[in-house]
Amino acid sequence: MEQNKQIIFKGYIDGTPKETDMELKLGEIEVKAPKGSKAVLVKNLYLSCDPYMRGRMRENYESYIHPFVPGSVIEGFGVCKVVESDDPFYKIGDLVVGLTGWEEYSFVRKNEQLRKIEHGHDDVPLSYHVGLLGMAGFTAYAGFYEVCAPKRGDCVFVSAASGAVGQLVGQLARLHGCYVVGAAGSSQKVSLLKEKLGFHEAFNYKEESNLDAALKRCFPQGIDIYFDNVGGAMLDAALLNMKVHGRIAVCGMVSQQSISNRDGIHNLFTLISKRIKMQGFLQSDYLHLFPQFLEHVLREYKQGNIVYIEDLNEGLESAPAALVGLFSGKNVGKQVVCIAQD
Repeated sequence: MEQNKQIIFKGYIDGTPKETDMELKLGEIEVKAPKGSKAVLVKNLYLSCDPYMRGRMRENYESYIHPFVPGSVIEGFGVCKVVESDDPFYKIGDLVVGLTGWEEYSFVRKNEQLRKIEHGHDDVPLSYHVGLLGMAGFTAYAGFYEVCAPKRGDCVFVSAASGAVGQLVGQLARLHGCYVVGAAGSSQKVSLLKEKLGFHEAFNYKEESNLDAALKRCFPQGIDIYFDNVGGAMLDAALLNMKVHGRIAVCGMVSQQSISNRDGIHNLFTLISKRIKMQGFLQSDYLHLFPQFLEHVLREYKQGNIVYIEDLNEGLESAPAALVGLFSGKNVGKQVVCIAQD
């Protein structure tokens, strides 16, 4: 048996998550995969913090993934190293990415949820496999190309544009020949969008008293594509500014994640008058495109056409604060927690 630090989910919550909704405990784990179990024991290296995890803290969470179990280890995407294996496909020393526990070591028995990291990716930071080359990056790729159906010259608006998904959507749109505007929550993030990520324009939504007016200023002719990561008032304002036959990809609703009584959307009538296509999606609907995504994004990254911004916290004990910070906009870029170096 080995000691195993863990982050435990204490119980279901209402409202915005707090660090005290989670606790660090010292557990134990047997460092051997039982024969015949097809289990893999992994050492967790990097953990991903994602807004969808807030939903899993809600009892009777009705969504595409089950809620967390109170008193159990929090689960999320991570980059890991195989240290023991009863599955012939996974060898000791393999680097993998997939669903794992927020702890130092995890047993993974549903091995279909793991993916090997190919040796050809050695010149890419390991942490990028939960960001640029992971769920966040693939969500951006599938949502933009498959749901938004972009055309060269389209006017594209991205909310939460400096986040894990939004920053890549904006860069893919620019590379596709689109005009791109992003919204973010601080002057620092706005500067990053324009100076580092190549957005044509950006604004701090917290400094705008009228979001409809802000969008009209940035898009005097209207919006062809809105990649929505926040919902709420921003979606309502975007609906008023869409062009005829505009497309809205509904990726996330971070503004609504911690609200029990959500306000309704008031401008849905524009879907009819402007014949707008508005579609929610999950990256898992498009997994057949994952090899194509990796090839495309790796090529653009290695050619210097894509950059990716991470917000890296050190140590498992920092994970609760890192997750909570997502909902106040504390992070700049993709939020990742480093537990151990390879």
